[in-house]
Amino acid sequence: MSTAQRPSLPSFALFGGFLAAAGLPIYIFAPTFYAENYGVGLTAIAAVLFWLRLLDAVQDPLFGWISERLGRERGFWIGFAGFILVGAMILLFAIPPRTAPLLWFALSITGLFSTFSFLTINFYAQGITAAASLPGGHMQVAAWRETGALIGVCLAAVAPGLLVLWTQVPMLSFALGFAAIGLLSLWVMRRQWVGPTQRVPSNFKLIWQDLPARRLLVLAFVNALPVAMSSSLFLFFVTHRLQATAWAGALLLVFFLSAAASAPIWAALARRYGTRRALLWSMSLAIAIFAVVGFLDTGDVGLFALVCVISGASIGADLTLMPAAFAQRLAVIAPNGAQGFGLWSLMNKLTLALAAIALFPLLEMAGFDATASNQTGQALFTLTFLYAACPLFLKLVAILLLIKTPLQDEQI
Repeated sequence: MSTAQRPSLPSFALFGGFLAAAGLPIYIFAPTFYAENYGVGLTAIAAVLFWLRLLDAVQDPLFGWISERLGRERGFWIGFAGFILVGAMILLFAIPPRTAPLLWFALSITGLFSTFSFLTINFYAQGITAAASLPGGHMQVAAWRETGALIGVCLAAVAPGLLVLWTQVPMLSFALGFAAIGLLSLWVMRRQWVGPTQRVPSNFKLIWQDLPARRLLVLAFVNALPVAMSSSLFLFFVTHRLQATAWAGALLLVFFLSAAASAPIWAALARRYGTRRALLWSMSLAIAIFAVVGFLDTGDVGLFALVCVISGASIGADLTLMPAAFAQRLAVIAPNGAQGFGLWSLMNKLTLALAAIALFPLLEMAGFDATASNQTGQALFTLTFLYAACPLFLKLVAILLLIKTPLQDEQI
C-alpha cells in the first residue's frame, strides 16, 4: 500500500496547527500591536489590509492554478513557502521596524499571508486525496485537520500573554517558537504531498459555474463575515468595553479551546444528522450569543467568558463543516481541488478585508483611539454595535443562504 493510501492524520493535525497559528491570531494581534507600539493609525492599517486582500483576489486563484501543476516538485515548493512564512513572522513581530513602521508592517504581512495562502490551498486540496482512502472520508480528515488547527490557534492566542511573564521580549519568543513548530510540521508532512488519482488540472470556470459549488462559496463569504468582524475587534472590545485587558489572553484561550473541543463533535453530528442540520444548529447558537453581547458592560468578564465558550463552539462548526462540505463537492467536479480551494481561500480572506476597511475607519470616525485608556460614549457604542449587532444580522442572512444551498451529503 502506498503512502497516498495511508495518510497520516496526526501530520495533518500538526500542519493545520502551524498554519492556523499564522492566520487568525495574527489578524487579531498585528493591528493592535502596531497601533499601540508604533503609533500606526487604524485607518492606515485598514488600508494595508485591504490592499493585501486585493492582492489575494489575484494571487489566490493563481496559486490554485499553479499548485495543480507542481507535480513532483510540490514538496519542494511547500518547504520553500514554509521558510518564507516563518521569516515573515519574525520580521513582523520579533524585529523592530528598520523603516517606516507602516511600510515594515505592509511588507512583512504581505509575505506572511501570501505564503499562508499558498500553503493553505495546497493543504486543503491534499485533504481531498487523503479522504479518498479513509473510511470516514472528508469529515474524518476535517475533524483531525480542524482540531489541530484550533489547537494551534489556542497556543498562538495565549502564548504572547504567557510569555510576558517570563521575558521582556515576548513577541521575539513567540516568533522563534512559531519557527520551531513550523519546521517540525514541514518535516512530518514531507511524505504527504502526493498527487490525486485524477491528475488532469481542474477548470476554474467549471468550478464557479457549478451551482452547488458557487452557492457554497457565497455562503462561506457571508458566514465568515461575522467571524472576521468579531476577530478584528476582539481585543478592542475586551480592553475598552469590558475594561479587562488582563483577561484578554485567557478569554482568547477559552474561545479557541471551545472551538477545538467542538470540532470533532460537530463532525460526528454532521455524519449522524447531516451537514445542513449541524450548521443550522451552530448558526442559531451564534445568533443567540451575539444578542447577549450587545448588553455587556464594564467588568462583565464572567458573562463574556460564557460568550466565548458558546461562540467558540459555533465557530468550531464553521471551520470543520464548511470546508468539508466544499471538499465533498470538489471531489465530484474537480478532484485535484487546488483551484477550488484557491477560490475558497479568496472568499474567506475577502471577509477580513471587508471587515478591516469598514470597521477601523468607522471606529476612528466615532472618536475611538486605540492608545487612549478612556473612550467616549459614542466610540464605545459604535464598538459594541460593530462587534455584536452587525454579526448577528449577517448570521441571519447566512441561515437563509444555507437553506437554499444544495449539499453533497444529501445527494449521496
